Amino acid sequence: MKEQSHNHDAVYAIAGAIPQTDQQLADWIETHLHIRVPTAPLINTHNAPLEYLAHAFFEDRSPRDCVVWANRGGGKTFYAAIATLLDMIFKPGIEIRILAGSLDQAKRMHTHLRALLATEPLEELIAGKITERKIKLINGSIVELLAQSQTSVRGTRVQKLRCDEVELFDKDVWEAAQLTIREKICPSSSNNNGITIPGSIECLSTLHVPFGLMHELVTTAKENNQQHRKLFQWGVVDILDQCTDQHQCLSDTNIQSENCDLLNECKGKAKARDAAGQTPGHLTINNAIALKSRVSQSTWDAEMLCLRPKRTDCVLPEFNHQIHINTQLPDPSTITQTIAGMDFGIRAPTVVIYASLDQSNTLWVTHEYLKSDTPLTEHIQSIKEQQTLTPLSWLGVDPAGRQRANQTGISDIAAMRKAGLTIRDNRMSIHQGLGLIRTRLNPAAGTPTLMIHKSCDHLIKCLETYHYPQDQPLNPTPEKDGSDHAIDALRYMIQNLDHPYTHKKSTYFN
Repeated sequence: MKEQSHNHDAVYAIAGAIPQTDQQLADWIETHLHIRVPTAPLINTHNAPLEYLAHAFFEDRSPRDCVVWANRGGGKTFYAAIATLLDMIFKPGIEIRILAGSLDQAKRMHTHLRALLATEPLEELIAGKITERKIKLINGSIVELLAQSQTSVRGTRVQKLRCDEVELFDKDVWEAAQLTIREKICPSSSNNNGITIPGSIECLSTLHVPFGLMHELVTTAKENNQQHRKLFQWGVVDILDQCTDQHQCLSDTNIQSENCDLLNECKGKAKARDAAGQTPGHLTINNAIALKSRVSQSTWDAEMLCLRPKRTDCVLPEFNHQIHINTQLPDPSTITQTIAGMDFGIRAPTVVIYASLDQSNTLWVTHEYLKSDTPLTEHIQSIKEQQTLTPLSWLGVDPAGRQRANQTGISDIAAMRKAGLTIRDNRMSIHQGLGLIRTRLNPAAGTPTLMIHKSCDHLIKCLETYHYPQDQPLNPTPEKDGSDHAIDALRYMIQNLDHPYTHKKSTYFN
């Protein structure tokens, strides 16, 4: 115990007093690591890297779990290495693991850590020899790299797990990682009771696609108002270096656009950083302009500005939040009929999409019904109850529902018709049906004729995430991973509305 206490004192003698505020933390990083961390974002809705570092370091910030969504080259891995070093120096005995989308990615953070510890006199803090996967300090703090496997993850019990490039994670490994952390009290020079480390998981990544793990984490954090995971977001503009006179974007009266290719993104804010007393970032203006010139607008928006994920593999890239989501219901006086579409499910959810068609042939999706592990009789009852509020002209369903059920001896469609529902079950290929949805989302002439009410959360999410297999670029069939059910319900409705249909008269009405 005496030797351990001596080692703690030696660390504090080298590293100094533990920072108590965000500014003291920034000052420590600049003094000891010779790194200036941006303290304020240039985009109002974004965060500065210092905000993430402060949240990671000060254990009283909540929630402890966090998500960092940042651009390519935005310093995610580097700042996570700084956060790891700070934890190891000022929280004796803490155990940290680095889990990345690949072992090579994890080694990049390890490389950053080695470089930071090579700075005098911090190199004196290293205990023994640094290995390819492990670093230990003389105060007992340890960081180790984990392989992307359940075996590696499941045997872990540490205070902090930093996950780099979460977008590349296997979902089963990610689920296993949720049970790897535990609380610990570490000694502290500024607190006789020590520092309580509650245990936390940090996720850092770009956001490539709207159907990956990172998109799910970001969306969930936003939907839950960041109550369970704190979201930090910055893009290329937020980490720009101080702009020099080489790039002229401001005149005496207004912004001139011909002199700088970053004007639309920066709007002169990088030039005004010094006057505002803000610490600049690490990316030069010339470098940012060069990067922009090499990529498409969609890649720039997704991977550098962090505005939205790319929709390259999406089945319905025509869907646009700004265009197709409405906040009001259609004028009842303009409605010509009310219709619905239904996708049958047992373990998978049964989905019913309700919509109104107006005199201009615009289809307004008004609400949705979603339920799993429920017999058809209950779904029929729900539809009939809805009909008492708004009479339903007809319901479009999957033609596969014509098959007889083993238990009842009649088909689902026959059961629904027997219950008094008007059913349309036009048979059409999935590609033809999707083509009809695309036509309404983005017609070659005229305005879109498909609008979705903002309350239809599940359908909106599925329109964003419905995708083709990423690893099979020649496969024309969309992935069946849960986002297909609501789209199928929408497709059955639209193909029965916009395409000639036929159905056989049920024997129950002979």
